[in-house]
Amino acid sequence: MKKVSVLLIVTMVFALTTGCSSKTTEQPAENTTNQEAAAQAEDNTLVMYTNAEFPPFEYFEGEKIVGVDVDIANEIAKDMGKELVVEHIDFSSIIPAVLNDKADFGAAGMTITPERQEQVDFSISYVESIQHIISKKDAEILDMEGLKGKKIGVQLGTTGDLAISDAVNLPEGDLYNSGAEVKTYKNALEASQDLLAGRVDAVVIDKLPAEEIVNGNEGLKSVVFGAISEAYGICVKKGNGELLNSINSTLQRLLDEGKIAEFIENHSK
Repeated sequence: MKKVSVLLIVTMVFALTTGCSSKTTEQPAENTTNQEAAAQAEDNTLVMYTNAEFPPFEYFEGEKIVGVDVDIANEIAKDMGKELVVEHIDFSSIIPAVLNDKADFGAAGMTITPERQEQVDFSISYVESIQHIISKKDAEILDMEGLKGKKIGVQLGTTGDLAISDAVNLPEGDLYNSGAEVKTYKNALEASQDLLAGRVDAVVIDKLPAEEIVNGNEGLKSVVFGAISEAYGICVKKGNGELLNSINSTLQRLLDEGKIAEFIENHSK
């Protein structure tokens, strides 16, 4: 009996050990397959970060993000054989997201500036723009002089923000010690609502968004602010030359075909 019991125990232990062993060896293979599938899916996507509150370049249509930059990005993804994924975040967070590899590129009517070029690489320019001042129709605000002593709304991190903040806060600025104040917003639409409500006297933003806001809100006007032309570009992480070349190739094709002007017309009111 003792011999039989020992034999049974040994047999059971062997069976259990074999069962556990075979289950353990199968699991990594399954995990590896899942990881490979996830990696392949990720490789097939192209992630764009934007601020979808800058019409006509990016804005919400229901829950969908559309606009000039989205049309351009779709063409880039198509040329690369990838699926485009568009994410909406604050404008000031786009470059950090690109630097931290959360996004492949950023596109948001972004002006190419020396300060930004120190952080990221830019594509060729695809749109030329200029700053505008939005104010109420009866306000006599036509230039920098008219902004003295006023409350001025700007979108955080934009060219308008940088220009007005410098003019107000720097000793050599045109609005320094004039009583002018700067109020920052997440987007130009919020700033324009405060303008209509009388909480700010003017909003400084790029030409096309300014025109969109004025066209959509009776009682507002926009005028050219300064004479410095700005160029929009798409930003990628420094050193990502392969992606940058693909973006530039598509942008040049779209420019040659007149498609970007067509996109702007399609998304303008």
